Amino acid sequence: MVILGLTGSIGMGKSTAAQAFRRAGVPVHDADRAVHGLLAKGGRAVALVEAAFPGVTRDGAVDREKLGQRVFADADALARLEAILHPMVREAERRFLRRTAADGHRVAVLDVPLLFETGGEERCDAVVVVSAPPFVQRARVMKRSGMTRARLAAILAQQMPDKVKCRRADFVVQTGIGRAFSLQRINNIVRVANRLHGCRWPPSGRRRCLRPRPRRA
Repeated sequence: MVILGLTGSIGMGKSTAAQAFRRAGVPVHDADRAVHGLLAKGGRAVALVEAAFPGVTRDGAVDREKLGQRVFADADALARLEAILHPMVREAERRFLRRTAADGHRVAVLDVPLLFETGGEERCDAVVVVSAPPFVQRARVMKRSGMTRARLAAILAQQMPDKVKCRRADFVVQTGIGRAFSLQRINNIVRVANRLHGCRWPPSGRRRCLRPRPRRA
């Protein structure tokens, strides 16, 4: 089974791209959604997060706004939070891959916002980066509730620059030049991926990776 990593900076259209992959019949694991589940009422991470950051829970769930205020500009606090969440998200990802492979799918997508920043590309056979011109990105992000130019600048400072991501990608989906173009590009990527031989799943030290390197675009 071929594993595609899907990533892109804030406001680039990654969520829309993930929906397009699903419509094309490709299962998608959403790392952000997994985190939301862990922090929601009854989530496995709630008690651990409250112990690490007292006062961030309410009615049995983590208040994401309060938690964000505690970790956003504090690298040490963010590292503590990631140490709690990342192993749980990886466990959910492995369950997803086992289930998807058992169902006979040839391609699966891991939707991870900070894929390159966390070394997640090593878990993928190829990486799809969603990109858009800076003015389109800014216009999209500034429409979000509570967003300011200063906050956007701080978020971008934590992310790998878009140009670098595009250079490291196997496939780039441009989302600022029309929805039809982006959808066609994603459908083409799915067709190419279905012809590749995945080497990341099932994991096996004995199996030789036979996949051809996809042509960059």
